[in-house]
Amino acid sequence: MVSFKKIKTSILIILTTILLISCNEKVEKKSTPIENTSTFYLIRHAEKDRTDLTNKNPSLTAQGLERANKWAVFFKNKKIDAVYSTNYKRTRQTALPIAKQQNLGIILYTPKELISKKFTESNKGKNVVIVGHSDTTPKLVNTLLGLRKYQNIADKENNDLFIVTQKNNKTTAKREKVN
Repeated sequence: MVSFKKIKTSILIILTTILLISCNEKVEKKSTPIENTSTFYLIRHAEKDRTDLTNKNPSLTAQGLERANKWAVFFKNKKIDAVYSTNYKRTRQTALPIAKQQNLGIILYTPKELISKKFTESNKGKNVVIVGHSDTTPKLVNTLLGLRKYQNIADKENNDLFIVTQKNNKTTAKREKVN
């Protein structure tokens, strides 16, 4: 005859095994989607100084510096893993408050060379901000999408936000206005 102690021990082992298996399955299900999702936030630089039309590398205006700080507030509650900017004063000045707020450096890029398989693979599962220009920002979005969906941004518009999400080999994009 089997003792009550052996039955009790067997039941305890079976329940512990079931509990461990169910906990392990839940962890795997929750972590997989996060690792496979990349989000790219693409913005145009803030308002630039237009007083000297011969200046090819102007700084931001007071309004532009204010907008740059508003972008930092916008991204405050998002975990950003990298901030990219072209090597112009206006884009670096737009990127700086975001990078500072996230405790990151600014990674300089050339628009024609940025979007590549290496770039998307190295940023897989990350949230990335890319600061560009009225023509390069929509082109970068289109390159990430693999189709020509967006046109150049109007010259006086500095509040466009493009959000490109790559998840499980599917890429989607949306455009928003942020004031």
